[in-house]
Amino acid sequence: MPDELRAAFEGYERAILTNDLDALDAAFAPGDRTLRGDGAGLLVGHDTISAFRGARGGVSARTIERVEYRPLAEGVALIVAVSRFAAGGTGLQTQVWEQIEGRWLITAAHVTPRSAAFDRSIWRTVGDPLYQGAWEGPLSGLTVAVKDLFAIKGYRIGAGNPTYLDSARAETTSAPAVGDLLRGGASLRGIARTDEFAYSIAGDNAHYGTPPNAAVPGALPGGSSSGPASAVALGHADIALATDTAGSVRVPASYQGLWGLRTTHDLVPRQGLLPLAQSFDTVGWLARDGATLQAVANWCLSYDGSDSTDSVFGASAADLPWRFRVPIEALAAAEPATRAAFEELIAASALPIEQVSLGDLDDYLVPFRTVQGAEAWRNNGDWLRARPAVAARFRAAAAVTAADESAARAALEPLRDTLHALVRDAVLLLPTAPGPALSRTATGAEVDAVRHNTLRLTTPAAVGGLPALSVPLLTVAAGRGTAPVGVSLVSRAGTDIALVRLGRALHTRITETESA
Repeated sequence: MPDELRAAFEGYERAILTNDLDALDAAFAPGDRTLRGDGAGLLVGHDTISAFRGARGGVSARTIERVEYRPLAEGVALIVAVSRFAAGGTGLQTQVWEQIEGRWLITAAHVTPRSAAFDRSIWRTVGDPLYQGAWEGPLSGLTVAVKDLFAIKGYRIGAGNPTYLDSARAETTSAPAVGDLLRGGASLRGIARTDEFAYSIAGDNAHYGTPPNAAVPGALPGGSSSGPASAVALGHADIALATDTAGSVRVPASYQGLWGLRTTHDLVPRQGLLPLAQSFDTVGWLARDGATLQAVANWCLSYDGSDSTDSVFGASAADLPWRFRVPIEALAAAEPATRAAFEELIAASALPIEQVSLGDLDDYLVPFRTVQGAEAWRNNGDWLRARPAVAARFRAAAAVTAADESAARAALEPLRDTLHALVRDAVLLLPTAPGPALSRTATGAEVDAVRHNTLRLTTPAAVGGLPALSVPLLTVAAGRGTAPVGVSLVSRAGTDIALVRLGRALHTRITETESA
């Protein structure tokens, strides 16, 4: 190996171990053609790689155990190095170095990390399986990641906070929503992370780290069901059992290209579920494909037939009308690229569309957040008062007065009536989120702005207590690549199974149109 290349490689390794971001940036070739890949995906361009590295943090202590060098051409070389970590295990670094203006720089790199028992940013507890489901049933062979809000017999609820986990007691029985999946034949793979107390929509967690976004490397995963969503998107589990208060199923589904169903409020029992805001808390599921989500909904939401029942599917026995209403305010809340992709999708598929008005979306969001905050503080205030550092995120909730809550509930009533009227004979169609997932390096102001517009899109269904399905139908530009954005369908209460059927039919029609 040329001495200059060896010195460059060793300097890069020192920078890795000290997390010297400036030196690491200088080691990679500038421009849009530089590549870096690992198990989470591919990054293209020096600036994209730099942004990812700034959010990643340092690398565990290691030594270079072996280096293989192969010259590829004049001024071009391949280096493959074996890393041995101080905490155990080995990994690989594969790099293409090129001489550019007299300096050796990395133009392509691939990292194979040491194997991990599990990713603790995704999982709190994991097994193979953690709980075995019934040996036969419609969900046989499927695995489930359970959000860390549900009771599982023999385990504590952690709610995304280690102090809360330490103070909790082991559950003596499992939540009905967990039991339904087990009886259907699904097995529990493990307990997956949530944003702290499920009171966020970004997907980050200061205690355990931020789960990866399987669709967009270096981006936020979406919350608060971030752990189970990432587990499904990465193939660690087939089904995510999650909750959706203000979009916590739909947003991670949109960010990671998944199918996500928020069920009709109170349709799935919430016993054994740590509450955030009972007026809006709803059980939901995520899956990588519509067929799996349909199987889950069919099993968990149908009931046994009898002489006095027409169908085990209840209100979902009949198909929903192939008639869609697009709220103009929802399109205005979407980012330009998302709006353009949504309008192109509608035009290409020739859907029967009627534009309607929901009214100012802030009229939904402001009273929603007031009621949500009041209930969240009632549920958690006693525990939080003794822990000011945790309580800071609930500061606004603690300030809600009884009069504020009463006025907010009154304001929500006519809005609920408006929503129910709009879905009586049609289905609402709108972007699930304003745009693709933000980078994990986004500023606080950027995150807050996106959070506000996201909640403006997601809260109407929550206000109405209506089922909402996010389908991965849009792809928009993001950085130097593309990223998924979901399309949400909202239908009348109790038609959840039919809503999934409609979503699958819509997905088939659109994908067939695109491939024609």
